[in-house]
Amino acid sequence: MIRGLYSSATGMKAQELMLDVTANNIANVNTNGFKRSQIEFADLLYATYQQAGAETVAGQVKPIGLQIGSGVRAEGTTKVFSPGSINRTGRPLDVAIQGDGLFKISVNGQDRYTRDGAFHVGPGGQLVTAQGYLVDGGVTLPPDVQPDQVSIGDTGIVSYADDNGPETLGTITLVRFSNPEGLSSEGGNLYSRTEASGQELTVDTPSLLQSSLEQSNVEVVTELVALITAQRAYEVNSRAIRAGDEMLSNTNDILR
Repeated sequence: MIRGLYSSATGMKAQELMLDVTANNIANVNTNGFKRSQIEFADLLYATYQQAGAETVAGQVKPIGLQIGSGVRAEGTTKVFSPGSINRTGRPLDVAIQGDGLFKISVNGQDRYTRDGAFHVGPGGQLVTAQGYLVDGGVTLPPDVQPDQVSIGDTGIVSYADDNGPETLGTITLVRFSNPEGLSSEGGNLYSRTEASGQELTVDTPSLLQSSLEQSNVEVVTELVALITAQRAYEVNSRAIRAGDEMLSNTNDILR
């Protein structure tokens, strides 16, 4: 009986984590380039009272065993890197990634990565993020060039047209990882590399779209269904605890 109480308690804790992850997804439904997370669970150790395949007294092999589980635990959270919808903004320094890849950002000398392509011009003319972090690619706008004069090609080449023809300002590079789910979320739409993600690799055939932004890949209906499922599972686990408590109470009444 006590085992069932603890098992149900782990179930309630698991659904709390499920709610936390789902709430974070819904909160970022309008965050540029945001990738939703999903939580994965695993069952805990089993107490084995009879092993399947054990020999019975009659010399026969028992086809089934008797094992009682101990509940559930959260195994980890996985970032789902499916593409979000593309929103045309009309702003020349907004860039959306079509397909695979991440923008490389320099944060205080450390490499960070993002799918958020809402870029701006820094005080020195460099291409920066909304937080002022430098975008990799060496793109610097001359003082006399306005953002609406800038052209960003689908391969990442940034240029503008002057009296002598097109002038290249730099190239926005995209990188990828063999296991992007292994990247660490750092907040601010940024990821950092880990041992699980592997080394960064350059995207050979990038595909960018100027004056556009990738939206979050969160689907509100899917998250609401997950929210309801977590709520109902939490309720059922709490009922199991209540049922166990009532059975223990009945046992105590018998002993009186």
